[in-house]
Amino acid sequence: MQDLDVNQITDAAIAQMANTPDPRMREIMDAAIRHLHDFAREVKLKPEEWLQGIAFMTAVGQMCTPYRQEFILLSDVLGLSRLVNVMHDASGREPEGTEASLLGPFFREAAPVVPLGGTIAHHAKGPEVMMFGQVVDAAGKPVPHAWIDAWQTDAEGLYDLQANNPEVMDMRGRVQCDEQGRYHVRTLKPLGYSIPMDGPVGTMVKLQNRHGMRPAHIHILVSAPGYRELVTALYLGDDPNIDSDTVFGVSSSLVVTPATGMADSPAPAMPSIRYDFALSRDDEGGGGRVGSDPSKLVPAG
Repeated sequence: MQDLDVNQITDAAIAQMANTPDPRMREIMDAAIRHLHDFAREVKLKPEEWLQGIAFMTAVGQMCTPYRQEFILLSDVLGLSRLVNVMHDASGREPEGTEASLLGPFFREAAPVVPLGGTIAHHAKGPEVMMFGQVVDAAGKPVPHAWIDAWQTDAEGLYDLQANNPEVMDMRGRVQCDEQGRYHVRTLKPLGYSIPMDGPVGTMVKLQNRHGMRPAHIHILVSAPGYRELVTALYLGDDPNIDSDTVFGVSSSLVVTPATGMADSPAPAMPSIRYDFALSRDDEGGGGRVGSDPSKLVPAG
């Protein structure tokens, strides 16, 4: 039996976990206990306040369904998803490689294959945009036959899982680059949207006087044998919330502005986005689908 003061309880909790077989789990839990206890001591957390926190986390869990992941949303709006993403990016991306961004819960395996020059808008209607460019390595050499997955909201700001029943895939597709790593695919100009504000995380965001909006963007996943999988997104620079993304996903290197009359565009009369993706070599045999988008549905695997 021990009589524990406000500091000794931390050491006692860590000591009970000292025999955790998994060294990484032991390291993470040791740090989690220390920081959580320091947090409680710093703010002089009261029992009724901690019970409110427990009630909030309970409500977050109760809001989760197979089509909604409220804990992903919480991680996003706290900036934790972006932090983990930035750390992961820095650990393996070569300096010349394209920056990563959030994967999001709307990624779906086995999206429709789209031929070069085809469209990912299978049902939705709206202003078309041509997206084109090249996939290269960190030295600027073409990566032949790389695959690009693209998915986004429609012109109304809805993902397919929001606009349709779950069996319908729209505003997403896979395109394979040519032997020079070049790609071109048509899509619709996406619209920015609000994160879900009808749950406990939305209530928290409102109490913090935040707008809860995401700027318009196109999610991108680029893969090729021998290269680190790239999860990123292109953000439209004319969106009013480009400088205040509620999940902190925007990087300046990922901001684009569609323009007409681009001489190298496969459709110069159409608003076009030119973007070249630079892949890093996969020296550890692992990719990186990390991070998340703050929307409602299906957590990505």
